[in-house]
Amino acid sequence: MTPTNLLKDEIEQVNKYYELILDFFANYSFQLVGALIIFVIGYLVAGKIAAWVLKLCERHKLDVTLSRFLANTSKMLIVVMITIIALGKLGISVTPFIAAIGAISLGAGLALQGLLANYAAGFNIILIRPFVVGDTIEVQGVKGLVEEVLLAYTILRDEDDVQIMIPNKHIVGEVLHNSSHDSLVELSVGIDYRHNPVEVIALLEKTLAGLDGASSHRAPLIGIDEFADSAITIAIRLWAPTVNLYATKYKANEMIYAALEQAQIKIPYPQRDVHLIKSA
Repeated sequence: MTPTNLLKDEIEQVNKYYELILDFFANYSFQLVGALIIFVIGYLVAGKIAAWVLKLCERHKLDVTLSRFLANTSKMLIVVMITIIALGKLGISVTPFIAAIGAISLGAGLALQGLLANYAAGFNIILIRPFVVGDTIEVQGVKGLVEEVLLAYTILRDEDDVQIMIPNKHIVGEVLHNSSHDSLVELSVGIDYRHNPVEVIALLEKTLAGLDGASSHRAPLIGIDEFADSAITIAIRLWAPTVNLYATKYKANEMIYAALEQAQIKIPYPQRDVHLIKSA
């Protein structure tokens, strides 16, 4: 075959494709435009409805996590319905797609059991609500302020502004510590046996009453923790917002030291007296 004939065949094929494209747009241009308009308008309406649902839930003082879940779910359902309508406008039957989605879902369910377990656990958290956004939880050795609860995972944030993402399957069914929005700060200080521990406790209660950043819902607990070998140990338990946990702890230690120093209360260090006995 000569180069001229090859070029002629290629030009004919290009013309066939060109005519096919022209015929497609001539026959389905209005359907394409209509489907696109339906989808765009439907997507915008879905966003408006989701925002309305969120405001409605907030107006009725529903939980933040549940409110966001209802808003996102309503938007997703509307987008799916609009997509089906748009495909119908193009003359595409959705029945084969539904059957294919069912088969794919079965295979994906077997392959993604862990991911589905996370979604099931997330749905359980949203319904039962063992914690909500703003609570401080500790689970699997991880502690932080709940920032957002999603279907697949829960996002925590600690005082160092580190974002911690915990798969929901590691939360449901585990031992969960929920201290609302506060965390416990445990401190201790030793005083010499020559001082009155009751007076020292009263001094520390007065001192920590002016501690900025401590929780206003719970008063600090201060008492004698132990009669040690070299000191009387005074224990302090106070609560502080999780986002200011270590800042509050360091400030409390500073105030305790300053108060004891001003009152001339000695903080002893471990020591031992050795007596040598001479033989007769």
